[in-house]
Amino acid sequence: MIRSLLTMPDGDVHEGDECLIDVWQATPGSHLWIDMKGEPETRERQLLERFNCHPMAIQDAHKERHPPKIEEFEHHTLIIYRGISSFDAQLKFVPQQVCFFIGEHFLITLHAGEALSIERLFNEHGKTLLALSPERVALKIMYTSAGFYIDSLLEFETELSDIEDELLENGNDVLMRKITTYRSRLVKMRRIFSYHKGITQELTAYDYAHLPRGESETMHAITDVEERFERLYTLTQMYYDICGDLIDGYISISSHQLNITMRVLTVITAIFVPLTFIAGIYGMNFEYMPELRYQYGYFFVWGAMLGIGGSLIWLFKRKSWF
Repeated sequence: MIRSLLTMPDGDVHEGDECLIDVWQATPGSHLWIDMKGEPETRERQLLERFNCHPMAIQDAHKERHPPKIEEFEHHTLIIYRGISSFDAQLKFVPQQVCFFIGEHFLITLHAGEALSIERLFNEHGKTLLALSPERVALKIMYTSAGFYIDSLLEFETELSDIEDELLENGNDVLMRKITTYRSRLVKMRRIFSYHKGITQELTAYDYAHLPRGESETMHAITDVEERFERLYTLTQMYYDICGDLIDGYISISSHQLNITMRVLTVITAIFVPLTFIAGIYGMNFEYMPELRYQYGYFFVWGAMLGIGGSLIWLFKRKSWF
């Protein structure tokens, strides 16, 4: 699907498809936003070439899992952004690669499926921002997308708090597997946010021709996006550390319980070792044994065994071994 927004110098706004390109070219000072969703690669390439997009930029945009990045070319700046098409409180997210071709008077967005931030902006404030400048639209899309991430991460904080309480009350391997799964997902998200934080840091540090820092409003928009991705990176790192602490705590509790069990077994073994030794001696079938024909030999051995066992139990209790 190809759809377009065109803002004219006199304030008029037109919605349509690629036919608006001719109107845009014939109207100096107008701004054009073309959004392509799920179009064939050859179709996208044809349209991008009409805007003199660099072949290397087009090639990068068509790579399925290209890392997020920003790169400047003569007629445009390319931003490859990792957005989302769905996200929930259990950190189950479906990534959505979005490519921005930002020119002086145009913006082209490419994405394979539905992008929540683009859908919201196209239907709400996209016209107003496009009238100001195309880069403001691209920055707002990233800002809105980061907001979806933050909302879901804050919901995950409640889930994580519940797991922490449950783990302390009744820790088990099922909870451990769930925490380990969350930790793995947080690692992937932290890697994505690290890329995005690098993009916004570059926008802050370097003056890109099509995202000029000299304009105060553009600089404010870049700063807002940077702050959001800095917060996202910090949140994912914090939740990752909390999950690690919960795992370490569960392992420590399990080790402590195992030590208690082993200590009880050791005490039982220590008590029965001398008794087994005595029973082994008098269980031998030698014909001449001193106590074999003694009248009270059986009771004497039992008394000795009970005495040794009772003494060991008293000793271990005194040392608080059980």
